[in-house]
Formats: sequence, structure tokens, C-alpha cells
Amino acid sequence: MMRLVIFTLLYLGLGFYVLQGLKTVAKTPWLVYVYIGLSFLVLLNLLYQFTIVDDTGRSLTKPKMYALTFFMMFLVFKLVTVLFLFSEDIFRFFVAVYNKFLGETKTFRVPGRRKFLSTIALGIAAIPFGALLYGMFKGKYNFKVLQYNLEFEDLPDSFDDYQITQISDVHSGSFDNREKIEYAINLINEQKSDVLLFTGDMVNNKAEEMYPWKDLFATLEAKDGKFSVLGNHDYGDYVNWDSKEAKEANLKDLKNIQKEMGFDLLLNDSRYLTKGEDKIALVGVENWGKGGFKKAGDLDKAASKIKKEDFKILMSHDPSHWEQKVISNPYHYHLTLSGHTHGMQFGIEIPGWIKWSPVKWRYTYWAGIYKEMGQFINVNRGFGFLGYPGRVGIWPEITVITLKKKKLT
Repeated sequence: MMRLVIFTLLYLGLGFYVLQGLKTVAKTPWLVYVYIGLSFLVLLNLLYQFTIVDDTGRSLTKPKMYALTFFMMFLVFKLVTVLFLFSEDIFRFFVAVYNKFLGETKTFRVPGRRKFLSTIALGIAAIPFGALLYGMFKGKYNFKVLQYNLEFEDLPDSFDDYQITQISDVHSGSFDNREKIEYAINLINEQKSDVLLFTGDMVNNKAEEMYPWKDLFATLEAKDGKFSVLGNHDYGDYVNWDSKEAKEANLKDLKNIQKEMGFDLLLNDSRYLTKGEDKIALVGVENWGKGGFKKAGDLDKAASKIKKEDFKILMSHDPSHWEQKVISNPYHYHLTLSGHTHGMQFGIEIPGWIKWSPVKWRYTYWAGIYKEMGQFINVNRGFGFLGYPGRVGIWPEITVITLKKKKLT
């Protein structure tokens, strides 16, 4: 509650400051009134949403999610504007000091704000505001199919050109547009991959979030099957449950839902994918993440039924598991598939030029293909969204990976 009070006071203080610049620019008073009205509406909605007592514990309901997002958007707009206005005010202050002691009038007179600089400040502040707004209404369903060809010397011959589709981080509790999800499901099926692998976080917190979408995801197809693992959100750890039994029942329900949708859920277990006499091992671990994230993944247990010399694909939700446990493992995991980071749902990506997101300061491997010690990982940017109900620059991803037999020369 104290943080909410501090943010409210900061929001109001910055808002008053921005108002001065807006008065300099506005030709008509209605623009000022609209700004004041929207600012208070966003603040009151936030206070209303976060003073409602419900059973979601630390989780964000959709109304809370949108209330917080609009509040942060306005806060960022105010912060950027104030940076420009404050720098001008410092200059105005020193001009007034100069006039007092060295000027001809010897009076402490602060010059007025320049309309040009106030306009520039508001215009630049509108860029991130507009980008976040676009991300909410368009970006979050701007699905992209990313295709990679990965070569391996020891890939079994029958698996040359074997195609994998990976999706991750569905977060079905955040969805609000069935037509867009139908489009994405069709897009996945259009890839006609040999196998479909889902790398965790089917829901935000509760199994019931998947009920409205179960029939759609059941239509996903792959001739060699659909396999999945759990992500940190699937365990229900971010909700205050009435009892331990209720939490366990929720997880059991989620496991049943995945089975009903045709997914083979790998809980520290493995399967073989076969083509003729050739086979590759598919290994799936429960969530294992650095820091405070759940560490239920047991790689040794998951690989107990396979051989060290097998060609191996590992499904592990959190890429920090690959970094800290998989790369150095005696078993050589040729390809690991992860998600979790979402690419922070915000960043800049121009293929061949730039790839940046603030999440890189938290995760070494945060989006796309990486290679270490002869082993690959793909970190999927996520299918859905969480927290901020949108995406800017880091679009929802459907990964298609084609395994290639490397020709020896």
C-alpha cells in the first residue's frame, strides 16, 4: 500500500509539472481539460482496482492488468516530458540569476517557457506512449513464424529435414480475442511440422483459464505427436489458495486438460521419436529457474530411460536451466527448447542489425538461437502475454526448426 501511495504522489507531482508545459503549447483550453480528465481517470481506476479484495493473491486480473498498464503509460509520458521541461527550467533559472547580478535591469526575472521546446518535449514523450498503446491493441497478436535450419553431424539419417514447431508461454488467462487466437492456431497447423513441442506456461495461474480455449488448442496437429512441459506459472504458485489440497487439485486439473487436448506432458521423463530404425530422444523436465523460481526439474531423472549416445532434444521452460545445468551436463543435449523470458514483450529487433530488450540484463539467453559447446538452445519469445497486455518490437512467436544432417567434407 505504501508503494501505491508513493507512486500516486509521484504521478500527481509529475502531472502538475507537465500541465505547465501543456499550457504553453495548447491553443485552446479543452486540450488541457482533456489531459487533466484522462490523468485523473487513469489514477482513480488504478486505485479502485488495487483496493478491491479478491481471491487472486499476487496475480493480476485483466482489469488490474489494464489499469496498471495505462497508469504506467501515463507515468512514462510524464517522466519523459518532465526531463525536457526541467532542463529548460534550469536554464531559465540561471538566466534569471544572470539578470539579477550581471544584467542591465538587476532584477531576478525568469523568462517564460519557449513554446518550441515544450512542443518537442510533448512530442518525444508521445512516442513511447503511442508505441505502448499500439502494442496493446495490435502488437500482442502480431504473430510471427520464425524459421531456423540447424545442422548436426550425428543426426540420424532418417531425421534429415525433420521439422519441429515450438510454442511457449501461452498464458491463456490473458487472452481477449478469440478470432486472433483461431488465426494463430491455424498458422501453427499450416507449418505441417512433424512434431509440436510446447515449453510451458499454459496459464497465468489457474487451470480454469484454459477452459474457453481448450477446444481450439485441441485442433493443433502434428503427425508424430504433441508434447509439453510445465512452466513456473502452471504450478499455481502466484495465487493464495484456500488450502494445499486446492492448489494440488488445480495442478491435476491442468495436467488433465493437457491430456484432453492431445498433449503428452513430460514430467521429468522422456520419449523416443522413431523413423524406421532411427530414433531421437525427447526429454522433458519440470520447471527449473535461477533465483526464486521453482526448481522442480530433475534432468538426471528425466534422462534415466535414454542412452548417452542418443541424439537428444530437451524441453526446459527456463533458459537459465540450460545455462547453469544443461551445457555442462555429461549428456550432450543437441538442442534445448525454452521460453519464459517473453523477450520482456518490449524491445527492438531488426534482423542482421539490432536485437535488444531490457530483459538481456536479467537473462544471458533471452530470445532466438544460441550455441555453446556444440549445443543449441532456442528461446521462444512466447505465444501470449502477461503483465503488460501487449507487445512492442518483440512479437508473439511460432518457431519452426528444421533439423539437418551436416555433410562431412
